[in-house]
Amino acid sequence: MIVTVTANPSVDRTVEIDGLRRGAVLRARSALLDAGGKGVNVARALAANGHRATAVLPTGGAEGLQLTALLAAAGITVVEVPIAGAVRSNITIAEADGTTTKLNEPGPRLSAGESARLAAATLDAAEGADWVVLCGSLPPGVPVDFYAELTTRLRAKGVRVAVDSSGAALRAALPARPDLIKPNREELADLTGRAVRTLGDVLAAARQVLDGGVPAVVASVGAEGALLLTAEGAWHAHGAVAETRSTVGAGDALLAGFLAAGRVGPDALAAAVAWGAAAASLPGSRMPTPTELDRAAVRCSPAFDPATALSDS
Repeated sequence: MIVTVTANPSVDRTVEIDGLRRGAVLRARSALLDAGGKGVNVARALAANGHRATAVLPTGGAEGLQLTALLAAAGITVVEVPIAGAVRSNITIAEADGTTTKLNEPGPRLSAGESARLAAATLDAAEGADWVVLCGSLPPGVPVDFYAELTTRLRAKGVRVAVDSSGAALRAALPARPDLIKPNREELADLTGRAVRTLGDVLAAARQVLDGGVPAVVASVGAEGALLLTAEGAWHAHGAVAETRSTVGAGDALLAGFLAAGRVGPDALAAAVAWGAAAASLPGSRMPTPTELDRAAVRCSPAFDPATALSDS
């Protein structure tokens, strides 16, 4: 079983349009409503592929009721931590050419007591778990070392920990030595202070993280797929997407695929990229099912050109 923790979950509405024109009145081609937040997306991807997932998250307000109903319908076990505020709502605008624009609310402010209850609920849910995945931004009021403290306490219980966050929360978590982190290109650059423009830059930045004591880095690099670095070596995997519908949640699907595939070496990386590529081809933040995964289309190798430039997509 994999437990995901989403400190700042959301209800995500995705609107598909032909093209975004500022100041205009536009007609949507479709609209979707999904449970959101990085950890929530990881749990949704796992459940869509037959894996047991438990989602720990704060809930409050009408949006909190919507969120738990959406997760229950997906077959995900939910551990709710009631809060006084309302869960945030996010809006994604997906254009026909694959361009995605996100409007994310900051989220409700959690009190010290609510933050403590979220941590306690995580430790309780972690009993018997294979992994605990600490995901996403921290809402206002939650200490910046929230993931760091949880990582320390979980690892003391013998639980493996993955962290997928950004900024100060991710930097604070590194000294606690999570078993895995999954930054994207921008997060890796911010974390290490390096310019990340090529696959070689990704490798150098990931190696800097490993030198700091983190055993494994899975770096998602958009259209160029992902790179895995461990003490055993480095691998790059790439899978083409015929048509990009929405990139929202693709990185979360990638992490879910990596964990589901055994979390070891190139086979897990290839599976991860297959999951991420499939998610990018779907509308909104829909998670792929087994019939939508194309593992054969993914190329994974320890031999790659470090000069390969990263695209902006």
